[in-house]
Amino acid sequence: MQKLTSIRLPWPTNWAELFGSERPLILEIGFGYGAFLLHLARQNPDAHVIGLEIAAECLRAVEKSIPRNRLTNVIPIHSTAETALHHLFTPASVDQIHINFPDPWFKKRHSHRRLMQRDTLNAMVSRLQLGGRLYLATDIIEYAEMSAELLAETPGLDNTLSTPWANTLPGRVVTKYEGKALREGRPCYYFAYQRNQVPIHIPVQEEFDMPHIAFTSPLSLDEMLAAFESSEHKAGETHISFLYVYRGKNVLLFEVYIKEPTIDQHIAFVLAKRETPNEYTLKLGNLGYPRSTRGVHQAAAILGDWLLGLHPESRILNRSLKE
Repeated sequence: MQKLTSIRLPWPTNWAELFGSERPLILEIGFGYGAFLLHLARQNPDAHVIGLEIAAECLRAVEKSIPRNRLTNVIPIHSTAETALHHLFTPASVDQIHINFPDPWFKKRHSHRRLMQRDTLNAMVSRLQLGGRLYLATDIIEYAEMSAELLAETPGLDNTLSTPWANTLPGRVVTKYEGKALREGRPCYYFAYQRNQVPIHIPVQEEFDMPHIAFTSPLSLDEMLAAFESSEHKAGETHISFLYVYRGKNVLLFEVYIKEPTIDQHIAFVLAKRETPNEYTLKLGNLGYPRSTRGVHQAAAILGDWLLGLHPESRILNRSLKE
């Protein structure tokens, strides 16, 4: 079983090429230990089933169980929903989306982590093809009420039930968490919605060219190293943290954490001496398999401006950044 991650897959992903054939796409977000994901694969042999999960233990378990069950139409991917929806899937490309018992994130300060958010739901609706289905299950009444309100306010979806939710949904396989809830007497709440013709178009967020800055400075690498201090920056919705700097033989390596609405990255920028004295190049390093997003370009611009501002005689030679 090939181990796949949204960081390494192409943006967007050619699913027909990855699976080896063109078929309808079914997506489960947060598959846990995979009972429902494997059920989807068995029940839909003429579809390609994709599962998203961030828990390493769950990923390892499902990566082992898929070949053991001789299933060839399902793949698990290490990814958050936000990254996959915005970077891997094109608009109107998914036939079904399933969400089973998402983490409710009860504390108010953690509410931004909930899967059912307006922006994320809009991305799901954009990825569903006309007539595509969205299914949600939860055992938390507060989460059900919040989701019912959010779904009802989504013009791109129609409720296929006669009520905001149902307490049973025929044809479901019971997940591990769902079975525990039922045994403990907790009711479950099931939602079933269908994509209609109201347009919601969110384009795929693709990569830019790699950022690159060349400049002259009379300062040495050691002098730049001595001037560095950890710092936090905000550029629009992007949060950038410059964490540490490390000294190599002819380079400085800047460790950076970048949090964007659709992706978090822990990466490095490399500042290297050029052959010409007092000339330097700032570029993206290989730490963490970086993807060249807008946030990465914003971080490169901030770091480049700081380096140039260290000495009044510093000058730009060339600069390749997405403004």
